[in-house]
Amino acid sequence: MTPPPRRQPARRRTAVPRRRTVLATVPVAVAALIGATGPAAGSAGAPGAGDPYFPLSGNGGYHVRHYGLTLRYDTASRHLDGKAVLTARATRDLSRFDLDLTGLKVTGVTVDRTPAAFRRDGQELVVTPRHTLRAGRGFHVTVTYHGTPKPVTDPDGSADGWIATDDGAFVANEPQGAMTWFPANAHPRDKSSYDITITVPRGRTAVANGALVGRRTAHGQTAFHWRETQPMAAYLATATVGTFKVEQYTTHDGIHVYNAVDPREAARAAPVLKKLPSVLEWESKLFGPYPFRSAGSIVDHAPGIGYALETQTRPLYDSAPDISTLVHENAHQWFGDSVSLTAWKDIWLNEGFATYAEWLYDEQHGGDSAQDAFDALYARPANDHLWAFPPGDPGSGENIFDTPVYARGAMTLHELRKTVGDRDFFRILRAWAAGHRGGHGTTAQFVRLAERTSGERLDGLFHTWLYTKGKPDRA
Repeated sequence: MTPPPRRQPARRRTAVPRRRTVLATVPVAVAALIGATGPAAGSAGAPGAGDPYFPLSGNGGYHVRHYGLTLRYDTASRHLDGKAVLTARATRDLSRFDLDLTGLKVTGVTVDRTPAAFRRDGQELVVTPRHTLRAGRGFHVTVTYHGTPKPVTDPDGSADGWIATDDGAFVANEPQGAMTWFPANAHPRDKSSYDITITVPRGRTAVANGALVGRRTAHGQTAFHWRETQPMAAYLATATVGTFKVEQYTTHDGIHVYNAVDPREAARAAPVLKKLPSVLEWESKLFGPYPFRSAGSIVDHAPGIGYALETQTRPLYDSAPDISTLVHENAHQWFGDSVSLTAWKDIWLNEGFATYAEWLYDEQHGGDSAQDAFDALYARPANDHLWAFPPGDPGSGENIFDTPVYARGAMTLHELRKTVGDRDFFRILRAWAAGHRGGHGTTAQFVRLAERTSGERLDGLFHTWLYTKGKPDRA
């Protein structure tokens, strides 16, 4: 995410063709972790994934392999009708389980086509199937719902989720907004494939993740069917709606690019979006092959939002981005999207990496060196907000998009680069992206990788720059 100014280091149809369900896989260790948050055999799944910053985000006892979302949005009334079909697997015996959903009226729930009992409990949709779901069993949950979706307010005061605009909706979910528009197991631990079909009034465009596999107009409505086959965390999904100018092309590396730009932002956005293929090529050389088949941008005109988000395959911008923001959000396709968090306290693995990508881009394109960027930050006095908390332990959800995570996270990577040298440093970044592709990572795993690759003891470096309170002493 590129956060609002106070956060940033410098900051934050008719029927379509019959769908083919594509199921994402999840590493065994992660599936076990999801299941471990649930209770004993035959009892209820946990109402949260166990994250200390967002204790009710995600759920225990099952893994969602695929979401099939069918949505209809009326841009005039701002009314949403939804049907969600979740293809899941129980990780333990379940007599009931939870889904994250807030603010919308549920009209029906079935499990394997059999009506299930359900009730609302805050942001939880509690589902009781007719029969216990045995561990290892696959099952389907269908939820029908409707209402006027509203965003949630995060601990730092910003809004995320389904945010209405003057011509549609800006749909950005980090960290907890997915539950405002579809029932989900909404923690980054649980990654899934998606089919998202969005029907909107003719003249509007609906943009989601992955590839556009169908578009059909009839009776004054247009349905857009999007498919993302690679594992994706719920916070990276989007269903942004607006009046957009659309540009499509394929890069020489075979990546299909889909850009959707609000006409009010088109003139300012064009020079930067023109650089997207070269940015992806440059990042691929540094970080390894681009992890997805699709790329692009959604540039909305949403002046009240104040941030951009690395929605998977197609970053979402509240206005025309500058080149640093474009570099930042696309670096997240490797660091944050393909390689995802296991816990929100490790957010520096996303934001520190994407911020350091900005520094590297400047360094290699005629701007300041990464050392210059580091020195300018280190020159700030000890009472500056940069040193308010250590990036490896932000302390709460209120801090995860604040300056120390971004800037001091990037400083940590620069200290690592200076210590191990460029050859090993870039080997570490590529190995991290390749070794955890489509899965998850933790800070401890990154430290072990850095030590194994460089042959050096690095615990002191990471302790100083990630976990020490206040301004660290320079080596």
